[in-house]
Amino acid sequence: MINLRRSEERGSTNLGWLDSRHSFSFGDYRDPAHMGFRALRVINEDRVRGGQGFGRHPHRDMEIITYVLKGVLEHGDSMGNGSVIRAGDVQCMSAGTGVVHSEYNHSPSDEVHFLQMWIQPDHKGLQPAYEQRSFSAEERHGRWCLVATRDSREGALRLNQDSNLYSTLLPAGTRLRHELSPNRHAWLQLARGEITLGDLTLKPGDGVALSEVPAVEVSALSDAELLLFDLS
Repeated sequence: MINLRRSEERGSTNLGWLDSRHSFSFGDYRDPAHMGFRALRVINEDRVRGGQGFGRHPHRDMEIITYVLKGVLEHGDSMGNGSVIRAGDVQCMSAGTGVVHSEYNHSPSDEVHFLQMWIQPDHKGLQPAYEQRSFSAEERHGRWCLVATRDSREGALRLNQDSNLYSTLLPAGTRLRHELSPNRHAWLQLARGEITLGDLTLKPGDGVALSEVPAVEVSALSDAELLLFDLS
């Protein structure tokens, strides 16, 4: 089973300083047909103007992954963490019993462009936690680079869920395959470039849910950056 979610079909929020596109229901955007996929609950593609951002706000019982595509995002939270997140950086925050945080564009003038994804944890009431790591272009070049997983193997960030998140920078003309174990599912999210998946041609912002398939195989028509969720 392959279900395509085109970029232009996503929900949207535009506040002037924020342009956000929602693959699944989020905030004021509600679509019963798109409430998430397996444990994956949110994929938001956000563009925030210079000097603007999200003030302090609470979360709980959610694994929140932030993946910066361009620019620099500034983070602060009630756990005492303060950091900047640049392109190539991945941040995982386990909200657990409750955390308050803020996210601002670190630049006064340049836009920041990032993906924020939420995964439902396998247990509620966990201790809040925070991790951040930079994944180099070399690590992601032409291969599936594991950036988040339950057991933190291969230097990946930790998730409290049986989910694996991979990132790749796929050069034009190359192909990449990911085998799916029985009873596993996948969500593919294209951040930039153009790829093919079987008979489908995907463009930036497109996402695909895959179930009951043995593998995910993509070919890059142009230099591409994409994320792959391997889900229980």
